[in-house]
Amino acid sequence: MDLFDEQNSEEAGQPEGGNAYTSSKPPLAAGMRPQSLEEVLGQDHILGPGKLLRRAIEADRLGSIILYGPPGCGKTSLAEVIARVTQRRFERTSGVLANVATLRTLMQHAEHRRRMHGTQTILFIDEIHRFNKAQQDVLLPFVEEGVITLIGATTHNPFFFINSPLTSRSQIFQLEPLDEKAIRELLERAIASERGLGRMNVVADDEGLTHLARVCEGDARRALNALEIGALTTPPDEHGRIHITREITEESIQKKAVVYDHDEDGHYDTISAFIKSVRGSDPNAAVYWLAKMLYAGEDPRFIARRLMILASEDIGNADPRALSLAVSAMDAVDFVGMPEARIILAQATTYLASAPKSNASYMAIEEATTDIKEGRTLPVPKPLRGTGYKGAKTLGHTGYKYAHDFEGHFVDQEYAPTSKAYYEPSSQGYEDTIRKRLEYWESLRKTTSGTADRAEGGTSDT
Repeated sequence: MDLFDEQNSEEAGQPEGGNAYTSSKPPLAAGMRPQSLEEVLGQDHILGPGKLLRRAIEADRLGSIILYGPPGCGKTSLAEVIARVTQRRFERTSGVLANVATLRTLMQHAEHRRRMHGTQTILFIDEIHRFNKAQQDVLLPFVEEGVITLIGATTHNPFFFINSPLTSRSQIFQLEPLDEKAIRELLERAIASERGLGRMNVVADDEGLTHLARVCEGDARRALNALEIGALTTPPDEHGRIHITREITEESIQKKAVVYDHDEDGHYDTISAFIKSVRGSDPNAAVYWLAKMLYAGEDPRFIARRLMILASEDIGNADPRALSLAVSAMDAVDFVGMPEARIILAQATTYLASAPKSNASYMAIEEATTDIKEGRTLPVPKPLRGTGYKGAKTLGHTGYKYAHDFEGHFVDQEYAPTSKAYYEPSSQGYEDTIRKRLEYWESLRKTTSGTADRAEGGTSDT
């Protein structure tokens, strides 16, 4: 049965599930697939009013596309909605199940329908990244000639896992994990809709739905599956209502709720404890707070961003590798995703917590910024001003000493008309080496300055 056979069944007076929620009814996640673009949740960045993909679907001018996003974000649902809106034939296969022979058969049928009936075909391939090069190459001529409209779905970055000839013939749209608000709305729809649990008299606590929306990590399928098993395994009360509590949702999704309100104190207190633990060089406490945040469904990219800031603010030049590690962790987290991203974050956290600490760079920029805000704006010394234009010498932009022309690649000259020291390196880690180097250069300045003073004194006496 394809998508439109299912539609015909419904039109013939055979609604899915009949009058009760029975074993013949499809899983809740399947039953609650959106039927129109208006029912698609959480992808306004590509489906909002006026967005390219929405305009192309509504005008029936859609070419081949690749939908890239995490599990449960609605890739399959969106493909089915596109088929409904454009009224094209919907054929579905998978990168796990299909082989070259299967693909060729699908293409031949699509070509026959187009030639004999003028019917356009959407070929939806789930997990398209699992196709090898030969399988992907089979699709190319049919995509190029418009025999099919390809909709590929993948959880892997298509620029790495799909052949460039295929990506160049397709538009790529990235779907985002559904946020808590979207998941919550979907759960409420499922409870009220006759396509969902509407005939079961389900009542859900606010805390229970909030817990499901939070811990499913943007995966709508996971949230609906947990709601369904909770509803099917909870006996009704004396009034015939099935009451879904937070305790039931915890058991259904096998994840205990923790006190962690994303927009309130639980969120801010925990991230504060995490950062302060890393700054305080306690890797054990830092890993605990990291685990709590991830368990509660915190966005791992948010944690990675905070670690990047900390690497400069609290470690700085005491260990210059800290920032490089934090940036690499951010890239890796974004590429790998959860749950494996927790390992990357743990490595970055323990390294930064164990690194020597210095806030000297942070204090330097803060003090310099304060001086500028308070009006201490200094002119650029003339030897340091730009000379790449005619007339610079006339303006007196001369006298710059090129450091590499001098012994030790160092020369004493005025780089700013102030003797104030903004950067005062500590004796921690590599910054101790920097401190000693700066002290050495300062001693050279004093030696050079003393020699110049004596020379000037001799000249005046003469």
